[in-house]
Amino acid sequence: MAAGLQVFGQPASTDVARVLTCLFEKNLEFELVRIDTFKREHKLPEFIKLRDPTGQVTFKHGDKTLVDSRAICRYLCTQFPEDGNRGIYGTGSLERASIEQWLQAESQSFDAPSSELVFHLAFAPQLNMIPDEARIAENERKLQQMLGVYDEILAKNQYLAGDEFTLADLSHLPASHYIAGSQRGRKLFTSKKHVARWYDAISSRPSWKQVVKMQHEHPGTFE
Repeated sequence: MAAGLQVFGQPASTDVARVLTCLFEKNLEFELVRIDTFKREHKLPEFIKLRDPTGQVTFKHGDKTLVDSRAICRYLCTQFPEDGNRGIYGTGSLERASIEQWLQAESQSFDAPSSELVFHLAFAPQLNMIPDEARIAENERKLQQMLGVYDEILAKNQYLAGDEFTLADLSHLPASHYIAGSQRGRKLFTSKKHVARWYDAISSRPSWKQVVKMQHEHPGTFE
């Protein structure tokens, strides 16, 4: 039984959204403490990071505090292995190793270009800013290369680490959602058959739909 789980931040944050999705997948009760850190007057780097001023989401469980969204997801899966989705972090050492490889790929190669595209395609227009076309094109190219590799893997597997939804897939959801929300960004996913099928599957999960609902109810960024 989970007790005393607290998440500090806004659902609009990609880091917070990642943690919330994991909590819903694990069917854990928690308290979300909303912190308004996305005012229009904030500096550009804060919008690019889509995080609070410390640069990370904050999670507390009793006396334990964590500030990295991927580490928080790992913690939830290892601390509460029997709750909710039991296989989301793998059911054996080989499965977990594969999931970890994809989590590293997401954080090291997917995160940077996707974060840039999230800002320029999703947030800049709402801030009445002119998107940087050169940076958009550069990061589209980087993401296309990544998704090309994903498409080859997804031609063989239903999901990145096998035929079951895991943290490997979940971790990609927050940024992918914002990118796919724009007509230009969505083409990055729909142009590749297996990536398109995969994104439709992961974005249709009840856990993610619940997070999107929270984002719409409490936009955070532009309240």
